[in-house]
Amino acid sequence: MIALNRCVAGGCCRVRAARPLVHIRSASAGMPGAKSYLPFSRTRIGSFFQESPTLKNPFLEDALLRAYLRRHLPEEAVLEDLCRFGERVAKEVDSWGRDCELNPPRLVNFDPWGRRVDHIVTSPAWKRMKTLSAEEGMVAIGYERSFGEWSRVYQMSKLYIFSPSAGLYTCPLAMTDGAAKVIQSMGVSLPVDEAYSRLTTRQPERFWTSGQWMTERQGGSDVATGTETVAVPQTDGSYRLHGFKWFTSATDADMTLTLARVQDQTGATTPGSRGLSLFYAEVSRDEDGRLRGIEVQRLKDKLGTRQMPTAELLLDGLPAHRLSEEGRGVASIANMLTITRIHNSVAAIAAMRRVVQLARDYATRRTVFGKVLKDHPLHMQTLARMEVETRGAFLLVMDVCRLLGREESGLATQRDTHLLRLLTPVVKLYTGKQAVAVVSEGLESFGGQGYIEDTGLPALLRDAQVLSIWEGTTNVLSLDVLRCVARSSGMVLHAYFAHAKSLLSGASTVPSLAPAVKAVDGALSELQEFVQVAATRAPSYLELAARDLAYSLARIYAGALLIDHACWKGASQSDIYAALRWCEQDLCPVVTKQAKGCYDSSTPPLDTALVYDHPTHP
Repeated sequence: MIALNRCVAGGCCRVRAARPLVHIRSASAGMPGAKSYLPFSRTRIGSFFQESPTLKNPFLEDALLRAYLRRHLPEEAVLEDLCRFGERVAKEVDSWGRDCELNPPRLVNFDPWGRRVDHIVTSPAWKRMKTLSAEEGMVAIGYERSFGEWSRVYQMSKLYIFSPSAGLYTCPLAMTDGAAKVIQSMGVSLPVDEAYSRLTTRQPERFWTSGQWMTERQGGSDVATGTETVAVPQTDGSYRLHGFKWFTSATDADMTLTLARVQDQTGATTPGSRGLSLFYAEVSRDEDGRLRGIEVQRLKDKLGTRQMPTAELLLDGLPAHRLSEEGRGVASIANMLTITRIHNSVAAIAAMRRVVQLARDYATRRTVFGKVLKDHPLHMQTLARMEVETRGAFLLVMDVCRLLGREESGLATQRDTHLLRLLTPVVKLYTGKQAVAVVSEGLESFGGQGYIEDTGLPALLRDAQVLSIWEGTTNVLSLDVLRCVARSSGMVLHAYFAHAKSLLSGASTVPSLAPAVKAVDGALSELQEFVQVAATRAPSYLELAARDLAYSLARIYAGALLIDHACWKGASQSDIYAALRWCEQDLCPVVTKQAKGCYDSSTPPLDTALVYDHPTHP
């Protein structure tokens, strides 16, 4: 609290001066010779102009973030840094992000004399984001570990404040963090020791970002069968990569990690995941200014994330070094996927929080039907529902960040390890869907202005849509949850049930939470029964249920976290109310759908027939 008081006293809150009243001059029709002033004549377009929502310090405006940190990380240095940074985001960085949207990257394939150059031209604001990211330790905080097991929570809290104003620069930061994690897990040694140092530095002149070039035309998430890139061994122990990468995000990165198949002396490669190895490559230019071993075919024209260069690349002899053991590429990128999925989840909760923050500010400025939106109960009910979704998502993501921090600090129990493995795909898939729904609802709260490009609001929705696609679609991640359960022989679910029940243990001291506790406890029992029944069925049964199972795991766990947060000594009445509201929904949709026969063996052919239904001709 000392840090917050200092921050407020130091001017971290933005105050808008009251606007003067506008008077319309008009002439009385009964006054001869009086000059008439018509309010809509020529350049006079009326007296009313709607005030826009104001972005205030996103740290000071976020009661749940501040409460969460007071409870778990009450370090004055952290609170002061986040308050200072929140002010910088509101007053400075947010305008950079808008500039990145208005000035997207463009590709210059050739110079005026016909030489191939493949320059990706980005805006000055995009380059400023790189400098800021280094200075603020956006990646470095997670590796400095100045706050032990809570360092990841600190890092992700800062990214959470930054993300909606970052002009999508959080995407290259996610891949940079993921690359650093992979290198660290495999051992920081030649030839990647210098790269690791640059990925995790706070010095802007040394800071590197990393790409993640996995996706090919046949692949998508199925890298095992879809990767065609080959690695040709060189006499010095290095490799040359040849292939076509269909999606390469943050293509202006300084280095990349990518998958390829090593050719033997006959030119043959091993199919499937057993043939994939992980490679490290630097993005550099020769003395003539040409990219070494890379041709940029084109930039992707995307629905959203237009601020960030995403390209199709031809790899034609790209110099590279093999990082993993041969054939262990997929296993080696597991750590990267954990990190990037967590970053994806942080972006999702950040988008939700930002649209709620702007919508509630706008509700104090917009007058309709004789009163401001804030005084319309139905409108406030809608915003409250958005707030409840945002709170549940926030606690879900922060708990995964907590588990990651414990693992990296060597403090994780076996239960922690199991929970991290299970919850990472669950939280990513669930918050990605939540973000699209909440941001869409948020745009509606601005009426027509939410649909107008120059307000900047539509970009929030366009950018949110990628969150349920990148790093695994909802269905792909739902099947990953099933693999996680199978490979652990069900131990991840044992950890889940045990920890979820432990989160309810303190609720007896808050009698008003009884309905929420009853709902979560009942849903846990139903889910346990479902798992037991499903274990006796054919694998296809659980596959049909996978999506609803993942949703159930997310909703129940979020309910338990909301109850736990509402029980601590610093909790507010709003914390209790949010827990109660969350737990009014169907917490276990997999059981609800099971009762309706949605996973019976008869449903797949009926589903297919419905999707491909066509008129029959007599």
